[in-house]
Amino acid sequence: MRSYVIRDDILLFNPSQVLESRIFSYLLKEFVEILEEKSDHLLEALEPFKKGKNVNYRKLREILMLLTVKPLTKLETSLLESLLKRREVLIEFVEALYNFWREKHRFAVKRAKYTRTMKRKLSLEYEAIRIGENFEASVRELYRRIMYNLMGKPFKVMRQLPSGFQVIFLVDKLRSSKVERWMKDIPIVWGAVLRPPVIFYTRSNKRKGIFPVKEGKGPLEHFKPSEKNWLCFPIYVGKYFFLVFVQEEFLCHGTGLLNLFEITDPLEIGDRKPDGVVIFGIPERFLQEDEKRGVIYRMNDTYYAFVGDSPETDYFGYMKKITLTVHNLKVLEEGRLPVHGALARVKLKSGKTVNLMFVGDSGAGKSETLDALERLDEISEIRIIADDMASLAIENGKVVAYGTEIGAFVRLDDLPPGYAYHTMDRSIFMNPDQINARVIVPFGNYEEIIKPTPVEYFLYANNYTYVGSENERLVIFKRPEEALRVFSEGKRKAKGTTGEVGLTSSYFANPFGAVQRRKEHEKIAESFLKKMFETGVRVGEIRTMLGINGFEKEGPRLAAISLLKMVERGSL
Repeated sequence: MRSYVIRDDILLFNPSQVLESRIFSYLLKEFVEILEEKSDHLLEALEPFKKGKNVNYRKLREILMLLTVKPLTKLETSLLESLLKRREVLIEFVEALYNFWREKHRFAVKRAKYTRTMKRKLSLEYEAIRIGENFEASVRELYRRIMYNLMGKPFKVMRQLPSGFQVIFLVDKLRSSKVERWMKDIPIVWGAVLRPPVIFYTRSNKRKGIFPVKEGKGPLEHFKPSEKNWLCFPIYVGKYFFLVFVQEEFLCHGTGLLNLFEITDPLEIGDRKPDGVVIFGIPERFLQEDEKRGVIYRMNDTYYAFVGDSPETDYFGYMKKITLTVHNLKVLEEGRLPVHGALARVKLKSGKTVNLMFVGDSGAGKSETLDALERLDEISEIRIIADDMASLAIENGKVVAYGTEIGAFVRLDDLPPGYAYHTMDRSIFMNPDQINARVIVPFGNYEEIIKPTPVEYFLYANNYTYVGSENERLVIFKRPEEALRVFSEGKRKAKGTTGEVGLTSSYFANPFGAVQRRKEHEKIAESFLKKMFETGVRVGEIRTMLGINGFEKEGPRLAAISLLKMVERGSL
């Protein structure tokens, strides 16, 4: 079991309660079973507690309880001689058990009726903080007492290691007449307390495939989440209202939503029907073969997305992308254009401001070019409106863009040196020791991203073409047909962020809705590009060279310099 979830009916406030809790029993048994599988030398510490081949866990816990109040040498037990002979391995065992606990994903769920009254709301949040601090102090105190009484001497260095809850969720009931009956039984998250640094380790770190879209009830014909081990995260994805149901073993991905999307105020839900529903962690046996990596069903004008509980889909990329795919399907239904790209408002020190949109699939160099641009001396400020997905609309005769996320899910390797440490207290880290390590960083406020932002530059991020001269780094198209061809081809050199390798192609660089509804998308994309040319939007291609060996940093920097010069000139 990777995730340990303590609910408010068994909150623990002192070392004795921790030791006597069911959660400690589960942890201890799991730890010993792993040692037995490996025939680990630490099993020697358990010899005094064995009857035949079986460990007497009750006796083991009794001795641990005694060690919270007395040194090993003063224990009154028939096991004393045997324990003294194994003092060193007992110390190792307790240290390893403590580290085993700290490697787990640790959550608490506290029920508290949501209120908008500031004083009451703050009181509930402070109470959650106090619960978290007390629990962490109790766990550390339990460890220190036992270790002190085993060693017979104090620690030379005291380390305040994170050992309590990583996240405390504040939950209430979902009160709405517009949702299905089973949804009302699932606790709904309205707030959370995070204990940084928040670091999670998942069983996968790449996403593969495209989510099929079907009609009907799908897995809901045979399975519905239950109150026992699911939580509901109400979020806004752009302007759309989503309910995301997460099985507790995958609460690390539910936590990631807190940094990426705006949490919905429960009182705003009222009788509002959700625009999208995501169910993450459904037993894989309820999914068909082509649905194993995620599937979306359309039922009664609402999209339902499902991701299974397999190790392969245990990656936040699946949570994020299936959610954004549902968003994009809704956008297309409204005749608007979903865009897989980054949108930023760039202010120069000269006072000039310009809105830039970069389009491209994962690893194309969108974020890297914006980062390189921000490092140039001529730049005063860059405000990110959309980091990965946006939608376009035509309002008052002009093309405007809307963001979807209040954060970014980015590769650690693509961030500036030291940036991850600078934001460690606010970020959520995923597999920081692996290739394609990721971090979820909050960057904006919801009110800003859902305001219409006029698009002035609409650029395809080409990461695969080598360019040696400055005038080739940024190409502005002369006709809509030329632009439509390049954007539709969606070429890029894969960087290992997905299961793809080499030079790949994805329609409009957007396998999240555009591919599934290509016929509708083609008509909408053509009309939007024509409108851009009619209204003076600069549509073109920026060569980031991010996919070319040796140009991972220099390529985006050179592209940023060329773009800056064009913006400063204000003309072609």
